Formats: sequence, structure tokens, C-alpha cells
Amino acid sequence: MPAEGLIAAARRAGVGALGSGVVLGAAYWRYMSPYSQALGRFPYRADPPAPKTVALTFDDGPNEPYTSQLAQFLEERAILATFFQVGRCVLRHPGITASLAQAGHVIGNHSYSHQFTRCWTRVALTHEIARAQEVITAECGRVPALYRPPWLARTPETFDLLREQALQPVSGEFCHPLEPAQPSAERIARRALAKVRPGAVIIFHDGYDGRGGPRAHTVEAVKIVVDRLSERGYGFTTVDRLLGLTPYQES
Repeated sequence: MPAEGLIAAARRAGVGALGSGVVLGAAYWRYMSPYSQALGRFPYRADPPAPKTVALTFDDGPNEPYTSQLAQFLEERAILATFFQVGRCVLRHPGITASLAQAGHVIGNHSYSHQFTRCWTRVALTHEIARAQEVITAECGRVPALYRPPWLARTPETFDLLREQALQPVSGEFCHPLEPAQPSAERIARRALAKVRPGAVIIFHDGYDGRGGPRAHTVEAVKIVVDRLSERGYGFTTVDRLLGLTPYQES
């Protein structure tokens, strides 16, 4: 049940504001936390930790010109990353997904429309996943085996459906909670660096809720993070290699 449903139930039962807050916190942890494993395996870092290796991941794209700017920088540094892409954005920016895949980056499924209301029912989620699979496969010629839900929202049925579709859910740690509002690149980078541990999966966004939007500060923050981690002796890899997963399904 989504968090708002739990809060409504608590209020009907006569739970006060404090109790509602507790219920909301518990609901967030269960259904949307990057770290909770309550509903199924949802890896957010390597276990055991990979020595001084992290995976950079990018959600909500492609979104031009920012996705291509990131790709150019990553190519300059010989870094491969993982892009969890939204189906309708793939259609909006034809050729970008294929270019990323050809460069060796891994493409994952991040739903078709990135609509919050479509994360909670089996019928809607089935369409979201299947349509995104079709679009991404048609664009890059590979069938994704990795899935990251929008907002990391999931239910028990999410995991059932993913098993049926031979998809592995992947979590991570958000680079900065206010990244959608685009604080300064230095602020984004500082928070991201504070979260880095060996084996970390860091979530950046090259798009926004499947609608595009400016991401210049994110691009600059990624450059700062890469430079500072490189100075610390860190290396970079794709999320499948870090977590020991298969990136694509056999066609």
C-alpha cells in the first residue's frame, strides 16, 4: 500500500499527528527507501564491498544536451556507467541510447512514463515495464536485465513481476536529496562524496521525472566527484559488474 493509503488508514483509526508521522516513516522505509530489503532483494551496494570501486548510475534520461555531455566526459576519463532510462525519453531523443550502449555503458529499464501513480498496481506496472523494454530494445538492440523503479517505489507485486520478466531490481544511494532542484555542483558533489564507500552505487539524474529539464549542475558535480575519487584511488565500473549481475537478457 502506498504511504498515503497508510496515513489515511491511521487517521481513520484515530491516530494523531505524531502517530501518522511514524506510520509515514515506516511506509517510506518499506516501500521507497534505497536501503530497505523488507519486500525483496534490492541491492544498493556491493556485498562484500568492492575495494575502492564505485558504480555511477544515471536516472530519468536521456535528456539532451546533458546526457551527451556526461557521455563525453565519461569517454574522456575511460569510465563506463549505467543509465536507467525512461522509455518515452528514449523516444524523445532518438539515437542517444544506442550511442551509449555502443560506447559500452549499460542501459537499464526505469519505466516507460515515470508516473508515480503507475508504480502501485500490477496492470499499470506491467505496461510500464514492458513498454520500456520494447523501446529500449528497439533502440539499442539489447534487452535490459536491470530495473530501477521510479522513486525506488516498490510493492511485493513489483518483485513478483520482475521475476516473471527476468529483471533484477537495483537500488543505490542518491547523490543529494535536493538534486532535482539543482543546488550548486559543489553542494551536490560534497554530499555524494560523503556517501561514497567501497562498493557504493551512486544515483545521479541526467533527467527529471521523465520530463527533461536543466541538469548542468549535475554534469559539473559528476566531474568533481570523478576527479576527487580518482585522487583517492577509486575506480569506476558498471552496476552489473559491481553487483555480480547480468546486464542484458539473451535475445
